[in-house]
Amino acid sequence: MPEPLVLLHGFSGTRRAWDGVAGQLDAERYLPIALDLPGHGDEAGAPAPITFAGCVQSVLARSPERFTLAGYSMGGRVALHVALAAPERLRGLALIACNPGIEDADERRQRLRADERLADDLERIPYEQFIERWRTQPLFADDPAGVGRLARADQRRNDPRALAGVMRGLSTGAMAPMWERLGELSMPALVVAGARDAKFLAIARRMAALIPAASLRVVAAGHGVPLECPAELARALEEEL
Repeated sequence: MPEPLVLLHGFSGTRRAWDGVAGQLDAERYLPIALDLPGHGDEAGAPAPITFAGCVQSVLARSPERFTLAGYSMGGRVALHVALAAPERLRGLALIACNPGIEDADERRQRLRADERLADDLERIPYEQFIERWRTQPLFADDPAGVGRLARADQRRNDPRALAGVMRGLSTGAMAPMWERLGELSMPALVVAGARDAKFLAIARRMAALIPAASLRVVAAGHGVPLECPAELARALEEEL
């Protein structure tokens, strides 16, 4: 029987962000199950407020009893919460371009204020304007044009008002840092970062050193790993998990 592999997208994406990766996985080994997180795609009507605890419940309720879990960016932070809340459910864990939290309290407050302003913009300005602002931030500035087109198409599958609730509830500034809990993760783990994504590559190296059964894979990408190198990511998942 193929191993269920639950896939969690990043902020303003949807389950469709995993189409490329799912298409590259060995169908005899893995059954990909890509979910829309609360506030995204078909889950845009999730009840407010959107919280990490609510996301954990949503993921566990829609997943098989035992599964491997992979999360990208914001989805990686949700995956961390799932893994710590229900480790007995997970056969393996993959964290892709993921930040376990901001340790400095002042920096965390500043990030929360900045994300609250972005949430206000989602409710105030035309959504296409927000998409362009999001896609042209430094984090995505060197993405290939094709990656940008895929990401924008996926963002358009969302409701900006629902995304505003996500931005407020799942901001890195609203999340207690989880660095000190990484040692609790006993399942096989894979930490992935893009070679051009300097900030998250440094974070990934530190995470891999703190998670007991973790391996690190650096792939030829920026921050948008699932869209930019789906075949390489699929191969990493198959080889390391």
